[in-house]
Amino acid sequence: MNVYDSDVLAQTLIALGFSPVDRPELANLILLNTCVVRAKAEQKAFSFLGRIAKLKRRNPALRVGVVGCLAQREGKGLFSRFPFVDVVAGPRELERIAEWLTREDASPQRMAATSLTPAPPLPTIHPGYFTSRVAGFISIMQGCNNFCSYCVVPYVRGREISRPPEQILSEASDLLAQGVREITLLGQNVNSYRWHENKSWDFAGLLHRVSQLKGLSRLRFTTSHPKDLSDRLIQCFSEIDNLCPHIHLPFQAGSDRILKMMHRGYTRQHYLTLTNKLRKTVPRIAITADVMVGFPSETEADFRLTLDLIERIRFDSLFSFIYSDREGTQAARLENKIDENTKGSRLRRLQALQNRITLEKNKQLEGKSAWILVEGASKKGELSGRTPTNKVVNFIGDSRLIGKIVKVMVKKGLPHSLWAERVE
Repeated sequence: MNVYDSDVLAQTLIALGFSPVDRPELANLILLNTCVVRAKAEQKAFSFLGRIAKLKRRNPALRVGVVGCLAQREGKGLFSRFPFVDVVAGPRELERIAEWLTREDASPQRMAATSLTPAPPLPTIHPGYFTSRVAGFISIMQGCNNFCSYCVVPYVRGREISRPPEQILSEASDLLAQGVREITLLGQNVNSYRWHENKSWDFAGLLHRVSQLKGLSRLRFTTSHPKDLSDRLIQCFSEIDNLCPHIHLPFQAGSDRILKMMHRGYTRQHYLTLTNKLRKTVPRIAITADVMVGFPSETEADFRLTLDLIERIRFDSLFSFIYSDREGTQAARLENKIDENTKGSRLRRLQALQNRITLEKNKQLEGKSAWILVEGASKKGELSGRTPTNKVVNFIGDSRLIGKIVKVMVKKGLPHSLWAERVE
């Protein structure tokens, strides 16, 4: 979501005459797009602002803005903590950045815009912005109505609001016209996408329509909530040829007691039933998820139920993290907090288990062929792309292959990627 919002801002700035630079030292405008879903992301934002303070002292004309979820939560308070910040804008007020940059009145230059009532800002599609991109994102909705007890998203992103399908299709067509081959539809919970003006649309219907756009090679979506994953949506994986066989389906915990405290709205058995349905519909589907350790009052028995669920499902990969209190959430007020050493130990045990499973699954692909969409160069100078199941593949090849779908033979399965050779 933040990558998408940053692209929206960048195109807005380019339309106003700005040009991007490679290093903060060269900029006369810096906008920091922030996240507060976990404590670590928040700490990184504050650390970056500390570094920007030094640049502001050297260049008093430098304009600095904080946007996104941290801006929404802190509002004008950021001006007190960081006096050099000029503008604060929440995720639904990004359009106000252009207003701030272009106003000509004599009023103070600071501006705080943190209303959650506006609809998500319309992106400015700047010609040529995506010509070097192989894959692109499109936000189809914003906000969340689930109010999981640990999550700050509903408070900083607002309630769910879906975008008109005509806007989504138009934006997708613009990306494809600039050479994008793969599109990922974004939302805090894409499964709850709804549009009822003129014609009723649900998420499955939107997927079918987007998939038909000329030039679209691959279609993905994220993130799904298990309580809203319908049989109709699961069936899309067998009905839509260019819908990639991969789903990110956060489960967060394997204990029903903890899931109930989290207000997740499903049980471990329901989650197991969903993954079984997915694999019955598309046996080769890749399933990834988010999982949390150390939720308040989590016992060793609760944690072992999480490990058991991982063993049963055998995820392709997991995003795993330690619970941290988020201001204003119900979980932050719970007692029986887990100490940091225990949380750290549990995270290491969980990651060791998942790393073993991921490596085993990657090893099973050795000697098998795969079609990958080449996205660019890897850090080691090889070409890099992804399989339909979203596994990273590195291979040696000509840069003219970037943007093309090529066939490779997997030679080695590694802990986080695959090494392959191109099949001519």
